[in-house]
Amino acid sequence: MKAACLLYHDIVDGADWNSSGFSGPGTAKYKLSRTNFEAHLAALAKARTMPAITAQELTTVHREAFPFLLTFDDGGVSAFTQIAGILEKYKWPGHFFVTANQIGRQGFLDAEQIRSLRKRGNVIGSHSFSHPTRMSHCSRQELTEEWTRSIEIISEILDERVDTASVPGGYYSRKVAETATAAGIRVLFNSEPITSIQFVDGCMVVGRYNVFQGMHTDLSAQLVSEGSSARTRQWFFWNFKKIAKTIAGRPYLATRQWLLRKD
Repeated sequence: MKAACLLYHDIVDGADWNSSGFSGPGTAKYKLSRTNFEAHLAALAKARTMPAITAQELTTVHREAFPFLLTFDDGGVSAFTQIAGILEKYKWPGHFFVTANQIGRQGFLDAEQIRSLRKRGNVIGSHSFSHPTRMSHCSRQELTEEWTRSIEIISEILDERVDTASVPGGYYSRKVAETATAAGIRVLFNSEPITSIQFVDGCMVVGRYNVFQGMHTDLSAQLVSEGSSARTRQWFFWNFKKIAKTIAGRPYLATRQWLLRKD
């Protein structure tokens, strides 16, 4: 089973990068302007005749098909003010992953907005409780608390059981998936740029391709197109970063933050 899944974060007016989601050094890199995002979706629509689907539909599509999905991390308020309305023009669902301890804070979704997004046909999931800097380095107890608390909070808001989630920060490990599964998560998105879908203790683990600020719209279309070499290039770059993270650990993060502040 394969699928192409794109990972977005916040969409803002102009260059008001701190108006939605997390702020600070490096966050703008993952945010797009509304104009740019609209151009990305237009390119996707041109490249694919099949509409975007939800995670719950992955098990029902024909195995010969090559579906694509759209996901949005962090739970910034732009999910409600910008993204949902644009997706509706194409009749495409979005997956909005919410950092539970940020709900209702400045720049983030509140409970009513979360309920509205769900009623409009979107998928709402967990992005952990506190968005740990290095999720895979948390203990099993910490991971269990991150997943369980976030699922309970969001499920109570929606009055339905939430069983979809995404891993913050790109720090994924089997332990992260195992604790997610134990908390009741059935579909878990990480940041590994692959199309093949894996299973951990019955939980479906789906990779994603990151969309960055400044990325050409044609590239995002290539990422969801069959037989594209663009996915291979991102896979090599991501694995290079993974090795650097593993070897350098916290010094890698400190250097990255310094470079981002310098930019």
